[in-house]
Amino acid sequence: MVEQPAGGATSADAAGDAVEALDRPLPEGVRRRVVALVADAFGGLTVTELPAQLRQYARFTPTRRAKFAGNAMAAALEGDAPFRRRIGERLKETQPELTAALVAGSPPAAADPVDVAAAAYVLRPAGWVKLVAAAGEEAERADAERADEEVRLELERLREELARARAQTKSETDRLRAELDAARKEADSLQRKLRSAANEVKRGEAALRRGRAESDALRAEAAAQVSAAESETRRLRTRLSEAEASVEAGRRAAREGRSVEDMRLRLLLDTVLEAAGGLRRELALPPSSMRPADSVDAVEPGRMSPKDIAARALSETDPALLDQLLALPQAHLIVDGYNVTKTGYPQMPLEKQRLRLLGGLSVLAAQTGAEMTCVFDGAELAAPVLLAPPRGVRVLFSKPGVTADEVIRQLARAEPPGRPVVVVSTDREVADGVAKAGARPVASLLLLKRLSRV
Repeated sequence: MVEQPAGGATSADAAGDAVEALDRPLPEGVRRRVVALVADAFGGLTVTELPAQLRQYARFTPTRRAKFAGNAMAAALEGDAPFRRRIGERLKETQPELTAALVAGSPPAAADPVDVAAAAYVLRPAGWVKLVAAAGEEAERADAERADEEVRLELERLREELARARAQTKSETDRLRAELDAARKEADSLQRKLRSAANEVKRGEAALRRGRAESDALRAEAAAQVSAAESETRRLRTRLSEAEASVEAGRRAAREGRSVEDMRLRLLLDTVLEAAGGLRRELALPPSSMRPADSVDAVEPGRMSPKDIAARALSETDPALLDQLLALPQAHLIVDGYNVTKTGYPQMPLEKQRLRLLGGLSVLAAQTGAEMTCVFDGAELAAPVLLAPPRGVRVLFSKPGVTADEVIRQLARAEPPGRPVVVVSTDREVADGVAKAGARPVASLLLLKRLSRV
């Protein structure tokens, strides 16, 4: 810790400072170097050795201290002699050669004038004002030289830019002149083309006028021909009306002749019928509504329907059930073609599936005598199927946009109530739909088992 100086020393420093003082502001370069020296020496002092206004910066790094406390440190160094003396003691420890030379009054010639001025400002040896002034003048001279060098370099740069700009301007001017020449040539060419186009337009207008004149002549000729044709058409229509009237008169005469003959035949028939009626009344004969067989005393069986067949104890997969349904009078079997074939033999091509199913249905139709209709889905066909339907089997394909299921439901709804209609399909929607129409749905497996016996 540096000891506090005696009161006499302090008075002597004050007196020396009063004798030597700067008559101008401290040069900026010297001031920055002084702040840096104080910031570096700042860390070697205790908090109690620091002026009150600088104690808050005690924990700062030298760089931050110089940045945020530069003005405060410069003011304390100028006005607080004890603080300046402590900084001088730290400076003597860090730069002993420079400080010893300054105290001896012979600063080293090779030293940086700014460093010499900053150390002299802190130490305040005899003649320190001259050292600071000389350093300021040297710094100003260096700044002036540096400014002159910068001006010289800037001037050279501007000259180079001017030369480049002139070269670029010349190049751009040459290019614009070339473009202007090309534009002029193109304008001359366009003018020639424009004159040629104007001449073509004039020739076209002349040709248009000639065409209009010819068109007017043709229109007049066509109007005359149309007038003549209309006259001929009216004459032909008159003759046609006369011919139609003549034909109608002939037809009327023929109808009148037939009416006379029909009247004679109707009169003869009425005479015979009245004579037969009179003879029946004369003999008191009752209407003949009985037949000889009706007199035999026996029990007549009731007529069976698909519902009666369904009530019997037969399995839904028993082929005998299909035989019983097809044995009903006027039975109609409707088959969902692809539903049956894809259930029985899906591995075969569609063409062979159709041929195999239709062959079996043809034999079944010959055996049972029932009406049979087979419906295939034709919505995805690229062209109509060339197929000769087998004997006894009606073959239908659905139209584009209509499914085979809808065609089957239409066939079931088209049948009169009471006729036995059997629909073969394992599709639940088809089965429910035809059941509502009064048809009897059966599974495709039932038909496949029945056809296997064919």
